[in-house]
Amino acid sequence: MNDIPRHAVHVSPVEIAREYGPFDTSEGVAGVTYDGHHIWAATGERLIAVDPDSGQIARSLPRAADAGTAFDGTHLYQLAEARIDKIDPATGAVVASIPAPGQGCDSGMAWADGSLWVGQYRERRIVQIDPATGAVLRTLESDRFVTGVSWVDGELWHGTWEGDDSDLRRIDPDDGRVLERLELPAGVHVSGLESDGGDLFYCGGGRSGLVRAVRRPARAA
Repeated sequence: MNDIPRHAVHVSPVEIAREYGPFDTSEGVAGVTYDGHHIWAATGERLIAVDPDSGQIARSLPRAADAGTAFDGTHLYQLAEARIDKIDPATGAVVASIPAPGQGCDSGMAWADGSLWVGQYRERRIVQIDPATGAVLRTLESDRFVTGVSWVDGELWHGTWEGDDSDLRRIDPDDGRVLERLELPAGVHVSGLESDGGDLFYCGGGRSGLVRAVRRPARAA
């Protein structure tokens, strides 16, 4: 478990830069990823691609999409209950599937350096898995319910959602220690999480049907 003292962790409020939606979905927004052009959001029975400039839905794929989403530069990966589907974004075809590590209890997902990193909500942990086989390569424990997961500039971030509170946490990828926290306002929740590769995170807003763009803290040059 993370036993780093609270006073040793840098805590700051989240700056919400923009909201997208709400999108017309009874399932809300779960997983979120970014392909360099569009924000992809998992909305239960479909994956939608949102233009980050206009906020409009550019594409929609009829795929089971009830939790985390990731992009490896070519394919989308989508949690669908007890499996992870590898999807061709051009056609929407599922080209491969592997068992999900939590067998239906997983939440967020990210791609980094040839691996998938999967958040497990109730288990309060993140697991690194082999995208070809689903084999677990590493496990990081948390002290909060884990939602979205994202890697950016060598930093591992994840969302939490417990009760009416959510935050974004930067953690040590070796031992899971919390290094930094961004607190969201009460009642504003994080389901999915992904970086745009720059100064923004895209956060799924759960049942609100929103995707929120929030500022990533600047780093010293």
